[in-house]
Amino acid sequence: MDVSIGPVLPAQFEELGEITAQAYLGDGLLDFGAEDPYLEQLRAVGRRAAEAEVLVAQDAEGRLLGGVTYVAPGSPWADIAREDEAEFRMLAVAPRARGRGAGEALVRACVDRARSAGGLTGLVLSTQPAMLGAHRIYRRLGFARTPERDWYPLPDLPLLTFRLPL
Repeated sequence: MDVSIGPVLPAQFEELGEITAQAYLGDGLLDFGAEDPYLEQLRAVGRRAAEAEVLVAQDAEGRLLGGVTYVAPGSPWADIAREDEAEFRMLAVAPRARGRGAGEALVRACVDRARSAGGLTGLVLSTQPAMLGAHRIYRRLGFARTPERDWYPLPDLPLLTFRLPL
């Protein structure tokens, strides 16, 4: 599949927000289902785009396949990144587009941005234990688990961390 990566456009904010929200809901990743307060953040693409870099994957016909938020150092969207690290969050691919390379293309775009930024030592991310498909992408691209940085945003929600040295 031909996948192109670029910055999200304002006209795509709502659609990407729904793709992201539905990916998390459909995969059972939200403890409170359709009432989960995290859905607000997943849908807040415009806010993320104003405070970080939101990238989208599109197919050759221009259909939106998914997106990711690339977080440069100092961004309010950073969860675990240190001063010399970038981070990415909210990687999501529409169910109809999974297994066709969109997720990997989005992660590679984040890696490219972190490498070209200069002065960064790593690219980090947090993920849920159930996100096994994403874990395979991360490992294939050279990310390693960093269990010493695992954390709990909520008491019953463990997040695993990965890091790619740059």
